[in-house]
Amino acid sequence: MIKKDLALQLAPRVIDMVRARSMKAGEPLREQTFAQALGVSRSPIRRVFALLAEWDLAIQEPNRGYFLKQNAGQIQETTFPLASDPFEDFYLRVVDDILGGNISAHFFEAQLLRRYEVPRGQLLKVLNRLASEAMVERKPGQGWGLKDFVHNAQTYIQSYRFRMAIEPAALLEPGYQINHAAFAKARQQQQAMLDGDIHTLSRAQLFQVGAQFHELIVQCSGNVFFTDAIRRQNQLRRFMGYKANVDRTHLKAQCREHIHLLDLIESDRREEASQFLWRHLDEVGRLKTHQDVMPEDLLIEASSERSPIIL
Repeated sequence: MIKKDLALQLAPRVIDMVRARSMKAGEPLREQTFAQALGVSRSPIRRVFALLAEWDLAIQEPNRGYFLKQNAGQIQETTFPLASDPFEDFYLRVVDDILGGNISAHFFEAQLLRRYEVPRGQLLKVLNRLASEAMVERKPGQGWGLKDFVHNAQTYIQSYRFRMAIEPAALLEPGYQINHAAFAKARQQQQAMLDGDIHTLSRAQLFQVGAQFHELIVQCSGNVFFTDAIRRQNQLRRFMGYKANVDRTHLKAQCREHIHLLDLIESDRREEASQFLWRHLDEVGRLKTHQDVMPEDLLIEASSERSPIIL
């Protein structure tokens, strides 16, 4: 079970690497390349490639290995299931300590080994996961360091302001095309959250659900610059998203708004959907950054023209 869980955990990171390299259909997936980048052996990477083949993202050719089946830009987040990390509890403990200021901006593995009293291999798995999520970085000969934005609350606010500019605009792109299969899966996922998954998914999985949903909405615009921007934002805001997901009291309302947004888009009311999404991001941003109002110097001038949220 742990082997399967580890492959599921690594799969989204392999996909991120595929996207970062703008890989094309037919390109070989090389075990050593991904293993070195993710700090793991080749064996779990081989299992990831097998999962990608199950999900119709890769193809295995006898005696040749695995090859990408789709262009990187065509891969939908909803294609693969939520990752489950066998070390999730320890991972979140480290996350909480970082967010709580209990781990310094620069640290060494030996310090964390004394603090947590876990095997070095387990610690490295968590540190490599944090590195793949752009939260920490290895400093050769100098241990590890936190990324500068981790403790910067203003950056998190700015992230929501940026999303309020990009995501509603994506809905108004002339080439916007609904991916009906992905929309149906997203709707099912949001309903499952309302039916109880809100209380059973980990904080990391809750973040993944939300990130996948918003990336899908933007990806349908067909604008690769919008999509790339949102993916980068999802990576950068992940840490603060984990912190915000400690309080789950507002998540049901957000899921209902997600479903309503899908309704608007699928009924070809994209301008209304754009306005709704702007207000949704504004409301969620204020809740998660504990702002009564978003800072005026960051407000979009058109905000006064936006219609209120209607549930």
